[in-house]
Amino acid sequence: MAIQVDRHSRAVAWLKVVFPLTALALLSTLFLVSRTADPESVIPFADKEIQDRLRDQQITGPFFSGATADGELISFSAEKLTTPQGQTGGSNAEDVDVKLNLLDGTELTLRSDSALFDVAEDIAELTGDVVITTSAGYRIVSDLLTSEMSKVNLRSPGQVFATGPAGTLEAGSMELTGGKGADANQLFFTNGVKLVYTPLQNEE
Repeated sequence: MAIQVDRHSRAVAWLKVVFPLTALALLSTLFLVSRTADPESVIPFADKEIQDRLRDQQITGPFFSGATADGELISFSAEKLTTPQGQTGGSNAEDVDVKLNLLDGTELTLRSDSALFDVAEDIAELTGDVVITTSAGYRIVSDLLTSEMSKVNLRSPGQVFATGPAGTLEAGSMELTGGKGADANQLFFTNGVKLVYTPLQNEE
């Protein structure tokens, strides 16, 4: 019995020395790692980006979806959405992607380098390499596209270029309307329209 007690006492005494030394080693390793860490790899944002985020209300990778007043489905995504300081109602977006599902089943995809959305004024303005693609196989390119936010009413006041199953088209302006009724989902090209028709070839 005395031998077992002695062994137990020596083991306890040995552990009292080993545990503090182990803890000290772990702490020294922790401080060593923290001192040698690259500060740039720890901070996810640069100083300028932090200042921009503090000055402006900024959202990275925003995504919204909903429906217009007439029931068309719409989804919006962007690389970044910013509301400048002191500005109310308007937001700027970069690398914009908008998808529209019209009531007749037509699908539209709108992409642009940048955009301005003003809820108070019920207007969206897409700028910089605006590209519209449709489920019918048409592709329309413009520098500027405006629309109401409460319904589908797309307008391009400047020159547009379009390609599709019927051929190629160039016009001074364009308008696409959605909604319900006989006048719904109509696409108009105006101001010097030039159409190069490509007849469909029958497969033998």
